[in-house]
Amino acid sequence: MQADGNEEIAPRLTITRRGAGLWHTLILSMNQDERDTTNGEMSDFTTTPRVIFITALAVVIGAASAFISLILLRAIGLFTNIFFYQRWSFALVSPAGNSLGLLEVLVPIGGGIIVGLLARYGSERIRGHGIPEAIEAILVNGSRVEPKVSVLKLISSAVSIGSGGPFGAEGPIIVTGGSFGSMIAQLFRLASVERKTLLVAGAAGGMSATFGSPVAAVMLAVEVLLFEWKPRSLLPVIGASATAAAVRYYIIAPPPIFPMLPSAASLNFIGYAGCLLVGLLASVLAILLTQAIYLVEDTFRKLPVHWMWWPALGGIVVGIGGLIYPAALGVGYSSIASMLRGNITVQVILGFLVIKSIIWIVSLGSGTSGGIIAPLLLMGGALGGVESGFLPHAGLGFWPLLSMAAVLGSAMRAPLTGVIFAFELTHDVNALIPLMIAVGIAHLVTVLALKRSILTEKVSRRGFHVSNELQVDPLERMLVREVMRTNIVALPAHATLPELTRSLKNSERSHGQSLFPVIDAQDHLVGVIMRSDLQQLMQQAEHGHTDGYTDGHTDGHSGRTMEELVKPNPVVAYLDDTMRVAVNRMTETGYTRMPVVDRRHPDKLMGMVALHDLLKARLRNLEEERHRERILRIHILIPGRGTGHTVTRPIPAPDVKPTPGIESESASGSASGSASGSASGAQETGQAEKS
Repeated sequence: MQADGNEEIAPRLTITRRGAGLWHTLILSMNQDERDTTNGEMSDFTTTPRVIFITALAVVIGAASAFISLILLRAIGLFTNIFFYQRWSFALVSPAGNSLGLLEVLVPIGGGIIVGLLARYGSERIRGHGIPEAIEAILVNGSRVEPKVSVLKLISSAVSIGSGGPFGAEGPIIVTGGSFGSMIAQLFRLASVERKTLLVAGAAGGMSATFGSPVAAVMLAVEVLLFEWKPRSLLPVIGASATAAAVRYYIIAPPPIFPMLPSAASLNFIGYAGCLLVGLLASVLAILLTQAIYLVEDTFRKLPVHWMWWPALGGIVVGIGGLIYPAALGVGYSSIASMLRGNITVQVILGFLVIKSIIWIVSLGSGTSGGIIAPLLLMGGALGGVESGFLPHAGLGFWPLLSMAAVLGSAMRAPLTGVIFAFELTHDVNALIPLMIAVGIAHLVTVLALKRSILTEKVSRRGFHVSNELQVDPLERMLVREVMRTNIVALPAHATLPELTRSLKNSERSHGQSLFPVIDAQDHLVGVIMRSDLQQLMQQAEHGHTDGYTDGHTDGHSGRTMEELVKPNPVVAYLDDTMRVAVNRMTETGYTRMPVVDRRHPDKLMGMVALHDLLKARLRNLEEERHRERILRIHILIPGRGTGHTVTRPIPAPDVKPTPGIESESASGSASGSASGSASGAQETGQAEKS
């Protein structure tokens, strides 16, 4: 019975060991930052199973962002009711219906004083609309955000908007959600890029929860904050945004928040031309707003008062603007909905296009806390109201919707965000093509006219460069075998120092080569030796004494072979390695030159690759961007005179004289050059082996 029991237990122990092995493998893969390509198994992406862990954290952050959004909206409602109506209520109301009279001017001033005090004695990071600060945290601070910033930003934004600040809640929610994501990330042992992912996941969750726009939130993250397009960061952001939108449905309200009647299913030529005009005018407005904000900010910097008091000074302008047009105060979500329903009058147009613009520019330039998305939508909608007066009717709120998206997308340099955001706010699928046209034109003009966007200008002024152009690393697209050098000198393993001294003195090809591979009679790689070390050994051999290179002792004779003197087991690159893998290996080991071997025969020397060979990958990338050529030529048939046959001639490019045969000559020249180069390389490789 005991034997039977042992027989039953043994298989269970085996299964336990196997399970432990699988668990160990899973843990290792979860801790792996990028897919291992050292074994030659390359794939489209470098993402590892660790993305599952990061996505799980992002889902939690997304759910929390929805509740943070709810808290901020309720806090804005509370302060609005306290400041303007002297009552305790969390309902989100407009300040426009207050009965304070001239005392209304004091409310934004008081709110500015509170925000200034919070920024001075709490954290200066709460100033402004927050997205530039999030970008700076990603680029400079390793995506680390102080936990107190999350709380202070929420309070300061609620006070600023609740006291009549002409801002939206989405900007502060994006920053607060991002701060919360960074705070959660700092509780775990994560890399900087993983903290960035969770920070952006929190920001996307905040925007998704505020507007019920999960796809636009993801696009905003990609176009503005992530600085990469990889599954390792995209999947967690998608998880956070989707989770926040799902939670929003139950705790805030189901989307869309600005429903409108469907627009025309198709437009005529005049309608599409109107879309182009909308994009052009929207870009002009976006440029004016961006330049005006930083002009006002520069003006505040010249004032002889501490920046703590700037929000209060900006509050004076806000208060006066509120007296002139009360609807310009606060978040203005109800005004956006009214515009999209077609309720646009001359008073509304002037109020938002003039009054709202002025108080928003001055208030934001003063450094107070608030968002930019809702104000851009309002001012774009007012511009669309003007355009509705002379463009053909295509549905209620159609032209204001296009103008909103175009102003938003061009000002923030996020065109896809503008298109998808407008669609998710209204669910008007008929407007997608007009939206793409208007936003595309607006983005084109602002990219050509402005070096920086409304988001990146502040980061640039702090001395940091931001590039929003994403592309595949050129080193990832080129393999080692494409850039390696085969015209090299390889030292025979059986050669002695005197023999090498005589051989290398007569060889011109060894000049400039800093690392020499050592091979045996079968071309198997034995080791490598640096040029400086080899020269030192040769000099010592000429003087009759040789220090042992590998073991550090002096043997007193120069008859030792290279196999005894070289460094064995060198760091190598493989033929099928990408240049990025080779560069990473150089960075990790500190070696800038490596022998290249075949992965199937790892002792077979194939060539050498050095750090300066990286220039070949960069050169190819530059040629792809700058080299222009005509591939196809159009031929015109010209009837022959009296013969009935035809002749052809190419159409030359403007201001370029055609040179017959130059393309074929270039092609044949490069082909013959390549062939001769290969032949000479093979011949010289054979000479290297003989030497």
